[in-house]
Amino acid sequence: MRYMPVSFIQTPINSMEINEDMSHLLNWSKRNGTSFDTTNKTVRGRVTFDFSSVHSKDLLPAENGEKVTRLFLRELLNILLAYINKSQNRSSKVLDFHYPHQLKEGREGFSLELPDQPENLEQLLVDCRDTLKYGVKTGHPRFFNQLSTGLDIIGLAGEWLTSTANTNMFTYEVAPVFILMEEVILKKMQTFIGWSEEEGDGIFSPGGTMSNLYSVLLARYHFFPHVKTEGMHALPRLALFTSAHSHYSIKKSAVTLGIGSENVFLVKCDERGKMIPAELEYSIQTAKGKGLFPFYVNATAGTTVYGAFDPISDIADICENHGLWLHVDGAWGGGLLLSERHRAKLRGIERASSVTWNPHKMMCVPLQCSAILVRKKGLLQKCNQLSAEYLFQMDKHYDTSYDTGDKTIQCGRHVDVFKLWLMWKAKGLEGFKAQIDHCLENAEYLHCKLQNRKDFQLVFQSKPEHSNVCFWYLPSYVRSMPPGTERNRELHLAYSGVRATTVLRRLKGSVHVSKVAPKIKAKMMESGATMVGYQPLGDKVNFFRCVFSNPATQKADVDFLVDEIARLGSNLSHLKYEPNQGV
Repeated sequence: MRYMPVSFIQTPINSMEINEDMSHLLNWSKRNGTSFDTTNKTVRGRVTFDFSSVHSKDLLPAENGEKVTRLFLRELLNILLAYINKSQNRSSKVLDFHYPHQLKEGREGFSLELPDQPENLEQLLVDCRDTLKYGVKTGHPRFFNQLSTGLDIIGLAGEWLTSTANTNMFTYEVAPVFILMEEVILKKMQTFIGWSEEEGDGIFSPGGTMSNLYSVLLARYHFFPHVKTEGMHALPRLALFTSAHSHYSIKKSAVTLGIGSENVFLVKCDERGKMIPAELEYSIQTAKGKGLFPFYVNATAGTTVYGAFDPISDIADICENHGLWLHVDGAWGGGLLLSERHRAKLRGIERASSVTWNPHKMMCVPLQCSAILVRKKGLLQKCNQLSAEYLFQMDKHYDTSYDTGDKTIQCGRHVDVFKLWLMWKAKGLEGFKAQIDHCLENAEYLHCKLQNRKDFQLVFQSKPEHSNVCFWYLPSYVRSMPPGTERNRELHLAYSGVRATTVLRRLKGSVHVSKVAPKIKAKMMESGATMVGYQPLGDKVNFFRCVFSNPATQKADVDFLVDEIARLGSNLSHLKYEPNQGV
């Protein structure tokens, strides 16, 4: 099919045409994208094309490809708007679950296989729609499964613009505006940490794990700069310290950097998941006694499971006494610095040598958006600089300190700053404060609600520090037991010297407590109405962990989650334990 030459630039589009296009677009999106009209027809004087005979080669930069490009992108926008609309519709499902083999085999024409010959644009549009259809609506108000939830429209617009610009964050010459935006945002974040104007550096990186990796890399270079040229063989055996409840990325960093997982000391925590300072001191002395060189301590501001905040000030005192690098992993809890009500939970963070902060979590910035913030200026550059001459020429006609690419261990780097910058412009500090406070209020509401339910039990009774709420659903056979040792034993499997995941004690005809959460979660995913995560931790068998980071979630959604878990778990007493299955 050939199209008449139409110049998008030479033929201006008037406001009436734009309004007609948008009206058609919005009307189509309200149909939830369930059908795509491929027939040629006139809608308010505008032709809707049949894309079945059009291919990617017909789009820009093809000659006269402006019009078909605009029409194709408009239809794609129809699909995206329909998806956004469904994601905010509480009557729609969070997911339409299928097992891997079902998706591999193909569902309703959706195929993952790659062709040898190009497929038409109609098929690509169908594939886009089906990709969203079979995925998970993480922006749904009833999605509680991950720390990163929600869908901010301004952030989404920022991501679209970022992809359209399609540039790289290594030099000012190819990303001038984005480089300056990154400088502004990083300085703003450093201000909330409490560092002075003369201090502070940083970079956006691909997620909190990479930001934590940077912190260990920088700490090692700070103490042993010759590691950059001579390698690990020139160093003593190093030791680093982190809480038993910290994110696994700290241990992974030690593995990646050649320090070794055996040299990561997991410091004991209290019952609430906070690092015990006295245990840190003991671990440091133990490491020294073994001939190791302690150099790095990670304090967590918002642990992944419990949402606990390590006592940063006390840990900073110990680090100062021993001359250690203090890193604060605030990937999850860093956003609380923006809340006057909650920022005291991070008291002492200004004493850290480095901080990880993920705006894609509590600030609801679209994935991914993570920053490694470093108190000592210039250290990032010295640690990572290799001065590739094809990129970082020193005789450029502008200030080459804005060529930030040599601060990183990457070469190419995605622009993660614009969506955050745009959201900050749209919300202001007050907007971020309000949404963070709202998320923690939802956690308090759920905590209070569960305290008053006989069919649930909280993992710990104290008020949540963050937006994490951990709990068990109690099957009827446990619920019927009188409070006391026997009930606690059945719930917690508190047998001397036996791990919760290996105990085989059963009540006849009942599903074991450790299997309650997995059974409910499986049924929950099949029904698709909501989604929440579970895990074991230490001697505690599988429990649910609900987290709040989506400002769209309201108390009614919390009520729905609790009622849905109770509904799905109501017949668990009829399930039999199968000893050959894992817990």
